[in-house]
Amino acid sequence: MRRLVVVLSLFLMSLVVVAAPASAATTGFHWNDITATDGVKLKSNVIEPGAPGRHPGVVLVASWALNDLQYLAQEKRLAEAGYVVLSYTTRGFWLSGGTIDVAGPKDVADASSAVDWLIANTGVDPGRIGIVGLSYGGGISLLAAAHDARIRAVGSLSGWSDLEASLRGGETRRAQAAWFLQTAGRLAGRPSPEMNRVLDDYWADRNAEGLQQWARQRSVRYSIDAINRNHPAVLITQSFGDSIFPANQMLDFYTALNTPKRIELAPGDHATVELSGLAGLPNHAWTSVRRWLDQYLGGVDTGVGEEPGVVLRPHNSSAVEHYRDWAHVAGHSDRLLLGAPRGVIATGGLSPVSTVTTWSRRIRAGHPTVAEGGVALLTNGLEGLTGIPPIVSLPLVSRRDAGVWVSGAAPAGGWKIRGVPYLHAPVTSSRPAGTVIAYLYDVNAVGIGKLFSHAPVTWSGSSTTVELPLQVTAYDLPSGHRLALVIDTKDTLYLDANVRNSAITFGSGSWLDVPIA
Repeated sequence: MRRLVVVLSLFLMSLVVVAAPASAATTGFHWNDITATDGVKLKSNVIEPGAPGRHPGVVLVASWALNDLQYLAQEKRLAEAGYVVLSYTTRGFWLSGGTIDVAGPKDVADASSAVDWLIANTGVDPGRIGIVGLSYGGGISLLAAAHDARIRAVGSLSGWSDLEASLRGGETRRAQAAWFLQTAGRLAGRPSPEMNRVLDDYWADRNAEGLQQWARQRSVRYSIDAINRNHPAVLITQSFGDSIFPANQMLDFYTALNTPKRIELAPGDHATVELSGLAGLPNHAWTSVRRWLDQYLGGVDTGVGEEPGVVLRPHNSSAVEHYRDWAHVAGHSDRLLLGAPRGVIATGGLSPVSTVTTWSRRIRAGHPTVAEGGVALLTNGLEGLTGIPPIVSLPLVSRRDAGVWVSGAAPAGGWKIRGVPYLHAPVTSSRPAGTVIAYLYDVNAVGIGKLFSHAPVTWSGSSTTVELPLQVTAYDLPSGHRLALVIDTKDTLYLDANVRNSAITFGSGSWLDVPIA
């Protein structure tokens, strides 16, 4: 397998060298080894402007299981625009040495080693250096900026701020996401003993405290004071439906930043929004990266520093919305009370006023329904490309295995749902633990629902009150359509704590807060 990786890497490199010869505007690509502080060799490439003198510089950090060839199209464009650009393969992957550190202290130190190499070997201006990365590279970029004050601008594309929230947000493990990362890591890299041990514990659902400590060391959320002290300009791009690094964690991080900052959210899944830009195709995320670097490194007033810091691209719209900060995204929240499910196809109401003060609804746990989050990377990624979200026929959702609540029809003008919906629900379980997944649908007149937000939560004990923030969203629910809440107990995206044929009961006192712009 290692030999195949080496051959494939050399083949791809040869194609790029043939396809992208040096032009008068650049030096062309040069391939180098960066020596890390522990002696590990990191494979990299660099391209510089052809003009003499000092230039701003950018370090590009490769994604999980990818290498320094990943960014060639963007590198060339940046170099032609006057940037010195260095891209490197993170340790443990492809031809770089060492083992996978999963954005640990060695990876953070490697980013600083890349900056050292850039300063020592190129015509970069040491006072104008930025760092950008997609996915794994985005998370490492944020961590590096917290630990290295020489980094003056950051672009985190589909990154993370809280690795624990990514791995088990809502105390629920992400089966598909973890499998994808583990499999890709084994195919294209060399997992460290620590990584293998952590993943073994993760699958076995043990040593939660150890996982928490390991994850916190790799989460820039816990270095917020350091990054604010270093004061780099931080750009964040994220997808609403990111199944690897859910977007909610980035909202808290963005709010806590007191640096120049911007966050952009759009439909799609992990890294799918930014993907076309890697091929050099027009891409709004990479356009924002370029504007950000020009503003804070290149000495060009692009206007981005004066623009509102929050940018939303709603699910079912071509609009681009700008907000001063996150607090101004939603004008208010409508609290909708969950009513007693009634009828042959038992359905409860979602209304500001409940006509029944006391009710309960029992469902069977451990059985799937047609309500489903889909396949990691693919389902929400398809929506980002086509505008087609996961669809369900609400009458076909098994009322034996799920609770269903539906609002009245949206008024003229519809509802502009913007922000993080929030579910509060007292529940009891026939077992000492349980998991539920909540889904929000836009339902038309014939009962067809389009999924626009969901989230899981797991608890210990026979009873609890679920306090569940759902995925951040920007969705226009049309006039005459209805909002539906489905709560079931099984989804292939997640590892649940339910025992098949056990029971979970919901009751009065439950409500859903819907943020409305």
